[in-house]
Amino acid sequence: MEKKELFGMRLKCAREMKCLSMADLAGKMSDIVSRQAIYKYESGKMLPDSKVLLKLAEVLNVKVDYFFRPFNAALSGIEFRKKSKMGKKTKKSIEKRVVDYIERYFEIEEIVGIDRNSSSIRREEIARNREDVIKIAKTIREEWGLGSDGIKDVIGLLESKGIKVVEINETEDFDGLSGTVGDSLVIVLNSNIIPTERKRFTALHELGHLVLNFEEGLDDKEKEGLCHLFASEFLLPSNEFKIIVGDLSKGSLNMVEFADIQQKYGISIDALVRKAEDESMISGNKYRSYHIRKNSNADFKKYVERSRIESETPRRFLSLVYNAYSRSLISVSKAAALLNIPVNDVLDRALFV
Repeated sequence: MEKKELFGMRLKCAREMKCLSMADLAGKMSDIVSRQAIYKYESGKMLPDSKVLLKLAEVLNVKVDYFFRPFNAALSGIEFRKKSKMGKKTKKSIEKRVVDYIERYFEIEEIVGIDRNSSSIRREEIARNREDVIKIAKTIREEWGLGSDGIKDVIGLLESKGIKVVEINETEDFDGLSGTVGDSLVIVLNSNIIPTERKRFTALHELGHLVLNFEEGLDDKEKEGLCHLFASEFLLPSNEFKIIVGDLSKGSLNMVEFADIQQKYGISIDALVRKAEDESMISGNKYRSYHIRKNSNADFKKYVERSRIESETPRRFLSLVYNAYSRSLISVSKAAALLNIPVNDVLDRALFV
């Protein structure tokens, strides 16, 4: 690929990552370049001078060497399930950002000598209904050696199983997506998701989309419901939940007890109450009464929505970069380029002895 063509493709990717049109980008360039010039860059007809190149990198928040980094042949594209609330421009931005991140992920894996074999965790058995999903969740928990205990670090667990977990900064109406980049399974989460219980649940909901082999004919709403069930069951198996709380058909729901379960299993009280209703442990009226009180009593709402576990975030990519830097496999500038942060930030975070 010629240098002009490579630059043009990279420029377009960087622009789409920022959800900018050519005119938008030209407007942010302090009048040093026109929309027509940007079109020529992206068409591979010419290259910018050093002044324009530096400004493009600044405006698009990428390193200069990003524009000339060869594309990884393994990146044949990314397939995400459709989100009804997501506009096409936002969806494309997320896709481009994820592909860029995974490219850098692939590069550091190659540098440190990690063999990246293609693998699939999709189950062969068909997921038709609740019983199927509960059985699949139980099987995977057993295969992963989780027993009946709570999962301390969901994101760490997923990364240990070869799934690349990516966090991006998005608006609050976006929770997460799942898909593939090349031969890698990817779960994308919004870094702004709070509380942590919601992030954990979202990550496992997306795992459901990766592992469940849905029966043909199920619509999107049915698939979403089964993935919701998968996440709930993976965090806290129903049989274990029933043993812990006992008979809920009489009396009131004890929110103090539910808070203790939340802290042990990292699943929100809202999800626990819904789990109780889904399993017919409580009536529909009691489920509705819970939400009526929550929406009418500010103190009650604050109590049941409080996070009670430590935050979680992907660590593997960052760890690999600092591992390579500490072993002098890469320079500090290369580490900065891989992490897409300033060199000084890399130095500040390098706690080596």
